[in-house]
Amino acid sequence: QVQVVESGGGLVQPGGSLRLSCAASGIRVSFYIGAWYRQAPGKQRELVAKIQSDGTIDHYADSVQGRFTISRDNAKNTIYLQMNSLKPEDTAVYFCNIAHGFWGQGTQVTVSS
Repeated sequence: QVQVVESGGGLVQPGGSLRLSCAASGIRVSFYIGAWYRQAPGKQRELVAKIQSDGTIDHYADSVQGRFTISRDNAKNTIYLQMNSLKPEDTAVYFCNIAHGFWGQGTQVTVSS
């Protein structure tokens, strides 16, 4: 049984940083595409960043380019999203997706002073 669990969200001031974690079980993250999505209230879910099985990072949303970094620790079977210089418009529920089909429950990120 595949499980995907996000953590690391919270409340942060503008300009601050957070690191989200996506821990998987029942599936090897290094074998599949991994991605972070986010969904703000009243908006559609959008792709934030994506990492290929070979470790190639092939997508960042324009709005996060240069501020967010996706990475993977194969030994820990975990995908990360380092978020720096956070802005209020980054406020959303962030979801991890593995192999297109497996989703976590999401973690709330709120950027506010």
